[in-house]
Amino acid sequence: MNQQLKNLLLTGLAALLLSLPWLGIAPGWLLLGALVPLFILEDELERAHPFNPYLIFNYAFAAFWLWHLITVWWVLKVTLWGILFLSTANAGIMAAIWWFFSRMKKRHNRQLANIALIALWLSFEFLHHRWEIEWPWLCLGNGLAAQNKIIQWYELTGMAGGSLWILLSNILIFSGWKKLKARQYLLTMGYSLLLLLLIGLPLMWSLHRYANYAEEGKSIELAVLQPNIDPFTEKFSGMTAREQLTILLHLSDSVVSPQTQYVVAPETCLPELDEDNRLAENPFIRPFVGRAKQAPRLNFILGAMSRKQVNTSAALPAAARYDSVKKQWYELYNSALQVGSADTIAIYHKSILVAGVEKMPFQRYFRFLQSLSLDLGGTTGSLGIQQSPTVFEATHRVAPVICFESLFGQHLTAFVKKGAQFLAVITNDGWLPQPSGYRQHLHISRIRAIECRRSVVRSANTGISAIINQRGDVVQQTLWKQRTAFRGTIHLNDQLSFYVKYGDYIGRIALFTGSLLLLYFISGSIMRKQ
Repeated sequence: MNQQLKNLLLTGLAALLLSLPWLGIAPGWLLLGALVPLFILEDELERAHPFNPYLIFNYAFAAFWLWHLITVWWVLKVTLWGILFLSTANAGIMAAIWWFFSRMKKRHNRQLANIALIALWLSFEFLHHRWEIEWPWLCLGNGLAAQNKIIQWYELTGMAGGSLWILLSNILIFSGWKKLKARQYLLTMGYSLLLLLLIGLPLMWSLHRYANYAEEGKSIELAVLQPNIDPFTEKFSGMTAREQLTILLHLSDSVVSPQTQYVVAPETCLPELDEDNRLAENPFIRPFVGRAKQAPRLNFILGAMSRKQVNTSAALPAAARYDSVKKQWYELYNSALQVGSADTIAIYHKSILVAGVEKMPFQRYFRFLQSLSLDLGGTTGSLGIQQSPTVFEATHRVAPVICFESLFGQHLTAFVKKGAQFLAVITNDGWLPQPSGYRQHLHISRIRAIECRRSVVRSANTGISAIINQRGDVVQQTLWKQRTAFRGTIHLNDQLSFYVKYGDYIGRIALFTGSLLLLYFISGSIMRKQ
């Protein structure tokens, strides 16, 4: 076979194997060997082209870029430039890590190179939860989300533990294949034994933990609403706000019982609200207040866009907008509200925004970029954020999680540390019109349930709405594109998991190790030149 054709086939095979679990076509454990084609490719390129170190970058970039496009191609319907920018930037960084791995192997040894690959990849995933262009959707550990029975140990390590597991497994498979190819059968058996232990021990512990885990805390009844209002044709143009409110109230009245303590409705289910006026007197909130007064234990968790006037005596926030009619500066938020029988309405503003969609990265330095972002709440321009989480407290304590925030495990642990007993994820997955989009988003919440050991109540405008227990099982769910509501039962947990207590310690260790190896590599390069 022509060598160039073989290289292209290995590149395409790596992209395909990485993509299949996210697409729901193959189970997540396929990722335990999905990177092996790239290891083989790097090994062959090093022998065939020892003086062209950038070939591996090119092939790795192609593999990771294809992986992004195959996996999240549905974002094209929302923003073409957004997906092209994210896929190109991510693939470029991933390919650079692979190039660094190849250079470390050539200058030093494979063992140090493997450590560098693991440290830098985990550092990249760690930073991808914390910088201006957050996009942790394709972190390797997320690919195991649908196989919750085998990832119960995420309560100890978080999602990063899954990424580490996948990287180590691929390294051992490739190392064993190399020894087998060299007819070093004893070493092949050694690597096979290590691989068996690496995969088998976490797997057995997880299956045992899953079989013996008992739901913590007392149970309560709640209701989930799915109004199924199309965001492209109805939500912001084809249907009035009053008609949408009528749908919500009808769904709620059809399902609430005397035992129901919470009703959860999706992101931006209410029209834009002005926080500078009394929210309890807003005509779109009064019907919910009235129903809560008739059932004092009942609370509604609702999504809305809200605006708030900015104090102009201080420096204007980066996301500030000017209202030429009211002659005032204000910020617009993607918000969650808790409406109960009291006149005070609790409100939480989304803290983590989608880069290029709800915010323009680096706008604090380049203010002219603010108007270029496309908001999925039906408006343009960057949104304001809340710096720290707010836990809604009424009869119980709930974490309001808005859409994209469900991808950030460390962020959700902040809610739990503040006393949240369950997680309410409100989202509008009508923006993700393909099964590979909205199903991936659903499965991500299963990881959060395991990490925090909290039940997750998920209300999605067009689906899939669901109740997920503390083991990550989807115990109730709706169909896609279905106007419906249902009641369910969850358990309220007050215990803190190991991951909640200690956070992303794997990412912090990786960042420290990766930084040292980068400095070692750079200093070695300088000394060679001198």
